[in-house]
Amino acid sequence: MLLKQVRNVQSSSAPLELADVPIPVPGPGEILLRVAVCGVCHTELDEIEGRTRPPQLPVVPGHQVIGYVEQMGSGVTSVTVGQRLGVAWIFSACGTCDQCTNGNENLCPHFCATGRDVNGGYAEYMVAPAAFAHRIPEQFTDAEAAPLLCAGAIGYRSVKLTNLQDGQTLGLTGFGASAHLVLKMVKHRFPNSPVYVFARSETEREFAKNLGATWTGDTTASPPSSPHAIIDTTPAWEPVLAALRVLAPAGRLIINAIRKEPNDRHLLASLDYSSHLWMERVIKSVANVTRNDVREFLRLASTIPLKPDFQEYSLLEANIALSELKARRIRGAKVLRIS
Repeated sequence: MLLKQVRNVQSSSAPLELADVPIPVPGPGEILLRVAVCGVCHTELDEIEGRTRPPQLPVVPGHQVIGYVEQMGSGVTSVTVGQRLGVAWIFSACGTCDQCTNGNENLCPHFCATGRDVNGGYAEYMVAPAAFAHRIPEQFTDAEAAPLLCAGAIGYRSVKLTNLQDGQTLGLTGFGASAHLVLKMVKHRFPNSPVYVFARSETEREFAKNLGATWTGDTTASPPSSPHAIIDTTPAWEPVLAALRVLAPAGRLIINAIRKEPNDRHLLASLDYSSHLWMERVIKSVANVTRNDVREFLRLASTIPLKPDFQEYSLLEANIALSELKARRIRGAKVLRIS
């Protein structure tokens, strides 16, 4: 499925077009994957609607890819034909800049994103650097594994950035693919930590309760106590202000979103130092993931084991999955079945 131009999904129910493209040939250090499944991420909507860095058009989207090795390029000795591997949002990084050498390859100025800067997994075949492909634990089916590569890995990075300690309260604003995996993970890693879920949708709140949320409420509701940390996964600004109003002193707000809606930017004019930022509250963004984030999370998920709730679609239903994501008809993750 090709994205040929950036346009608002509201003006079209089919922003992606089915197209025949040549099977790519792996270069030195690369592998050719026969794609089995690919997760559907809100980032694809950000690309289509122009909220992220413009993709290289035309491009095949998709960065939660599970596939099987068909062919190896020269110099690849770490994998075998037929092996199951995953490809995440981080397609490559330079490996030599200050950020890369300090362990922050997610901040590399030459960071290359799967499905944005190069063709991704909404296709039957794709190539990827062998060094940036991930072994998938046997506990997971293809469809279960796909959301772990982005929704799970970025959620894992977000939790790390909260500095949460067992017994402290975590808030989750928005309850889509990433947040539902965070809730499951936190219930395992921090069994004494209450989890509060803030969501506009009653359906999402009920889903959160079913997964073990201690309390749920609307985005602007007042929780029973002040969370020590809050992870925001929404595309809007209002939840940021709402979260800061209830965050505990010295608490951390982690914004797990690639972009925020420009049409409600005016809300930031109501940002008040004393009620939102005073008492050493911290705001921190999450930018991309590292290979280590993905691999650490896959190991953790396999030991729990942590499996996502998901809905499956065929490749030809990619536009349907995206339109449902846009309309917030979400229960867990969405996965495209390619082969």
